[in-house]
Amino acid sequence: MQRPNTLVPHLIGCLALALAACNNCPPPPAPPPPPDMAALTTQIQAMEDAYASSEVAKDADGVVKYYSDDVVSYMSNKEPLSGKSAVRDRIAEQIAKDSLGVTPTYKVIDLFPGGDYMTEFGSWSNADSTGTETDHGTYMSVFRKKGDGWECIREMAVSSMPKEKKQMAAEKKKPTM
Repeated sequence: MQRPNTLVPHLIGCLALALAACNNCPPPPAPPPPPDMAALTTQIQAMEDAYASSEVAKDADGVVKYYSDDVVSYMSNKEPLSGKSAVRDRIAEQIAKDSLGVTPTYKVIDLFPGGDYMTEFGSWSNADSTGTETDHGTYMSVFRKKGDGWECIREMAVSSMPKEKKQMAAEKKKPTM
């Protein structure tokens, strides 16, 4: 005697249940609204301006408010620095060596936000006390969201000025004793 095939009705039943379950699925959540680029640009430019103001005031502690504790900083012709205290030491050294009365300017060019992280591309320039440009270049900063603000976790900057011109500008403005 042959057994009736019960597998086919079970498979049809499972398929019907699966199709019925999919018809009752809620729609996917709406995508988050796009970021307000004008507000982000204003916020990051304010951070850059505070950084520059702290440099002019020779306030290394004010400058490093920009950075996270685990920051990594890559600069031209220098080994990378890891950690806020190492970056603070480098900035303090630069400030102490400044005999030209350098005024830095930082300008946000592009921002690329993505969730809790954002990448900034910008330009920078340094001018001496007479307003003469002594150096200029570009930078890139990667930020991590922290509360309502941002903190820099990675940065890289390069000079666009040929080394010979930088040396000439520095030698031209050296104080005489």
